[in-house]
Amino acid sequence: MYRLQEEAEADWWEVEALYDLCFAPGRTALSSYRLRDGVPTIASLCLLLRDADGVLAAAIRYWPAKVGGRDVLLLGPIAVHPTRQGEGLGALLITESLSRARGLGWTRVLLVGDAPYYGRFGFVRLDGVVMPPPTNPDRVLGHELRDGAWAGIEGEVTRALA
Repeated sequence: MYRLQEEAEADWWEVEALYDLCFAPGRTALSSYRLRDGVPTIASLCLLLRDADGVLAAAIRYWPAKVGGRDVLLLGPIAVHPTRQGEGLGALLITESLSRARGLGWTRVLLVGDAPYYGRFGFVRLDGVVMPPPTNPDRVLGHELRDGAWAGIEGEVTRALA
């Protein structure tokens, strides 16, 4: 059994340690991190799963960003502790956070990731949306929280103002 909760300020470094464990060294050098520099997260969408003993099992974060001057949610990172992978925790965090984002009035979500994995949640490749280099354009994916939310949205992905 897992407890779903919003990430608190006191959780920050524990979540960072999980990301360090799950991702390659130098993860913060990725272009998506430049979009997060100095920009606060969307705290109500940053979620954690803890087991019955309070051990962090999985985490997801969201950040505001812009595409062609329009607001978007930037999903990521999401991580599941290696000993908990395969239990559906990542899927739970994605579906719950997307539902919450829709409820908060967000209309579109962007991420850089694997289309086969994220496609099952409704993410598709975004043609015309350009992440800072060196991002593979095939990994730039979007999800509509409202029908037509990505229609006509193109351009460079930029930081939201802090």
